[in-house]
Amino acid sequence: MVFIFFYLIIMAVLFFFAITLIFIPYGFTMYSLVTLFTVPQQIINIVSSKNIRRNHALEHATVNVLEKYAGRSLPISGIAQENGFIISGLQDPDLIIDAAQEGLHLLKQGDCRLAIHRKCGTSIAIANFVAAAIFLLILIFTGHFSILTIIFALLLANVLGPYLGEFSQKYFTTSCDVKEIEIEGIEPEFKGEGSYHLLLNHIPGGYFIRTSYSKLING
Repeated sequence: MVFIFFYLIIMAVLFFFAITLIFIPYGFTMYSLVTLFTVPQQIINIVSSKNIRRNHALEHATVNVLEKYAGRSLPISGIAQENGFIISGLQDPDLIIDAAQEGLHLLKQGDCRLAIHRKCGTSIAIANFVAAAIFLLILIFTGHFSILTIIFALLLANVLGPYLGEFSQKYFTTSCDVKEIEIEGIEPEFKGEGSYHLLLNHIPGGYFIRTSYSKLING
């Protein structure tokens, strides 16, 4: 009786892995196709708006300053918009606004390194895009689904993604031209205009830091 029980468990595990091996490549293929079309559009949305790029830089500077305060990486996320940015994952609005003010001051002093953050959604999105592109290219040229192909694509994307992500942040998705930005205040919930997401594992809620400009700037 015990033998039959263990036999059934083994068969169930083998069946699960067999189904997984069959369906993972198909699922990853669909994911890759979606990523291939959505990520470039998300990047274009940022690049086409100078205000978003400025707020994106200030968002990163704020997170970098917060992590300097903490002395470690923090489980927080952010989203830049035309009129400010949101920070999620912290419950202290005074700490966030202090970090935003310090980040803005340092950016105005020319410390553009703060505009780059290695865990930025841009880097994540580009890593996803690279993995999707590599997988689909291999699939096109070989005509075979393979778990090994997925693993290879993911590994290569994880190697290249951070470098491509930082490059795109530096030259395309952030702007250190923040001399005319002013921080108006902080709100306890997201009240931005023109929702913008970049394939982030974004935590709903948080605090919205509203920004304005000392003179009219067209995006």
